[in-house]
Amino acid sequence: MALAHVLGFPRIGAQRELKFAQESFWQGSSDEAALRATGAALRARHWRAQADAGLDFVTVGDFAWYDQVLGTLALLGAIPRRFGFDPKQLTLADYFTLARGSKQHFAMEMTKWFDTNYHYLVPEWSADVRFDGGVDWLLDEIAEARALGHRVKVALVGPLTLLYQGKIKSGLAHKLDLLPQVVAGYRQLLQRLQLAGIESVQIDEPILALELDHAWRDAFAPTYAQLTPNAPPLLLTTYFGEVSEHAALLQALPVAGVHLDLVRGADQLDGFVSGWPQDKVLSLGVVDGRNLWRTDLDRVLGQLAPLQAKLGDRLWLGSSCSLLHVPVDLAHEDKLDEELKSWLAFATQKLAEIVALKQALNGNAAAVEAQFAASRAAQASRRTSTRIHNPLVQKRLAAVTAGDAQRAAAFDTRIAKQQAKWQLPAFPTTTIGSFPQTSEIRQARAAYKRGEIGHLDYLDKMRNEIRLVVQKQEELGLDVLVHGEPERNDMVEYFGEQLWGYAFTANGWVQSYGSRCVKPPIIYGDVYRPEAMTVGWSQFAQTLTAKPMKGMLTGPVTMLQWSFVRDDQPRETTALQIALALRDEVCDLERASIGMIQIDEPAFREGLPLKARDWPHYLDWAVRAFKISAAGVGDETQIHTHMCYSEFNDILPWIAAMDADVITIETSRSDMELLDGFGQFAYPNDIGPGVYDIHSPRVPQVDEMERLLRKARGVIPDERLWVNPDCGLKTRGWPETYEALENMVLAAKRLRQSVEQERNVA
Repeated sequence: MALAHVLGFPRIGAQRELKFAQESFWQGSSDEAALRATGAALRARHWRAQADAGLDFVTVGDFAWYDQVLGTLALLGAIPRRFGFDPKQLTLADYFTLARGSKQHFAMEMTKWFDTNYHYLVPEWSADVRFDGGVDWLLDEIAEARALGHRVKVALVGPLTLLYQGKIKSGLAHKLDLLPQVVAGYRQLLQRLQLAGIESVQIDEPILALELDHAWRDAFAPTYAQLTPNAPPLLLTTYFGEVSEHAALLQALPVAGVHLDLVRGADQLDGFVSGWPQDKVLSLGVVDGRNLWRTDLDRVLGQLAPLQAKLGDRLWLGSSCSLLHVPVDLAHEDKLDEELKSWLAFATQKLAEIVALKQALNGNAAAVEAQFAASRAAQASRRTSTRIHNPLVQKRLAAVTAGDAQRAAAFDTRIAKQQAKWQLPAFPTTTIGSFPQTSEIRQARAAYKRGEIGHLDYLDKMRNEIRLVVQKQEELGLDVLVHGEPERNDMVEYFGEQLWGYAFTANGWVQSYGSRCVKPPIIYGDVYRPEAMTVGWSQFAQTLTAKPMKGMLTGPVTMLQWSFVRDDQPRETTALQIALALRDEVCDLERASIGMIQIDEPAFREGLPLKARDWPHYLDWAVRAFKISAAGVGDETQIHTHMCYSEFNDILPWIAAMDADVITIETSRSDMELLDGFGQFAYPNDIGPGVYDIHSPRVPQVDEMERLLRKARGVIPDERLWVNPDCGLKTRGWPETYEALENMVLAAKRLRQSVEQERNVA
């Protein structure tokens, strides 16, 4: 009999209950007991959903107060020693200080979890890091689930993935130098789980989907040989890609079973089934954990049926990866078009899909025939719907030439014209785009959407916010201004709402990091821009100042990556459709006398395939999409882009090929380490390395930012160096924002004076 499970469930709650409880705690409006009560209620609700759907286990250990990697470090006691916290006595306030920083401490570095828009806190590896045990939160959650009558499967980040995803800070030549200590910490934890009577542990090793070198690949066999004695049965979980090159290794590992992602690695199954050991479970991720299209149950059942007779109860069915990456429950969407809604499945609906497949395989097809019929109807509807295809979009895309992706002149020519036009000081200061989204702004947007205020009232409120932002930037002395984006709910959703081919949910929230949640649009059809989206706002803002006002757009790759994308055509085709829509907007901004235009691409690195052999194809079309969006303007129009919270050094030639006049990047949490690669590569265009971390409430002092700028000068020529925060300021409050920008502007002024003095002496 096949078994059913999931690799994880969204932790935030269908109405973002965890987000609001976290933020209340951070603001001092509630205490730790209230926050813990919210977490317990959400866990109980989500376990009940899994049990009621008919899963054979509920997954425990997928809940995290901020991030599952940080949670694992807290569990093992491997938190950075620079904070001075006792891992065994860690409070939630301490835990959040690790993630968010404080006046005394820089926050831990944050970056993307593989190729997702989910962020994790990067482990800090040094020779003195300890794995002697930390908090007992996982054991407490296991007790909670058992008290509610559930059969428990524990989920853990695997030891090699944890080690690989960290960063060496001091005292180590290689991350694997820490492996003995890591293994000892995991052995201690697994022994505790065995004593607790846990019958299955899901141990996630997604690094197997990467192209690992021999040292990492060869570490798996001895690591798991040491872990499996005195441990519960281990299900080694792979996801985000195919792992067929490791088939022999995975078959030989002394684990109870292996999980494969058949959504992103559909062709790998045959290589595993042949010769699969008689004593191992084979868990198959057949329901997509990263997209929200309804599963074609007939197709998947046809794929699985031949395995049932061979594997019996050693066949497990599940999600391709954790359902963390999709919204919680489609039942809360009462305003979606019924046809489109019939095509979708959120996390709760995906539980039912997994169980329907299990029932059909186990001989109970009649009990789930209605679900199979609904799946069949949804697939037929998507194939035949007239709303998906737009002949005009397809004709325009077919007519695109290589010349459409090239600026008229080279960068050296363009930048000379731009400098002559703008006459900016050395080390020009700017921000990334958004300013604090106050409760008044959010309330006005919500009232407008509900029809409680008219268009003119809404326009007046937003213009007043823009006036305030421009006034404050003028007071601060920033050199290049932005309008602050008060009218924008989200950098992708705002644009998607104005493009054909996009649809939106009311409660389709997904966690990005901590309490930060996004509501990704759904790209269901060909993308087209019916009219200008931002021109009026930027044009109005420019009338308020003599300084340059940047137009702000989200780039085509980020619009793609941060949406739920249609799966009936190549992703690159959809990206190029978006690029053409944005090209029209860029040209309209230029015609409206907006001479600086920022096209943000924070997801550019995120879209990179996990295997290097697949990089060239992606990078070619991703660069082409960006250039098509940007290349329709004249030489004097300055194109900016922004990238954040990713490692860029391995794709610098392609970033340079994007040919943006100015790139701003996140660098403060890494103490400018991310900038080193740009210097070694001799990146040719202007760069603005972020000098302070906007994801922390901590306000850095002038000296700190000046020190970072001096480090940047060692990498970037003075005439190419800009000064800016790491990212947009949307999530910050006005007092800290004003103080931080005031310090930033002063740091830039000090540097100008210092450099001028150096030149005079020379």
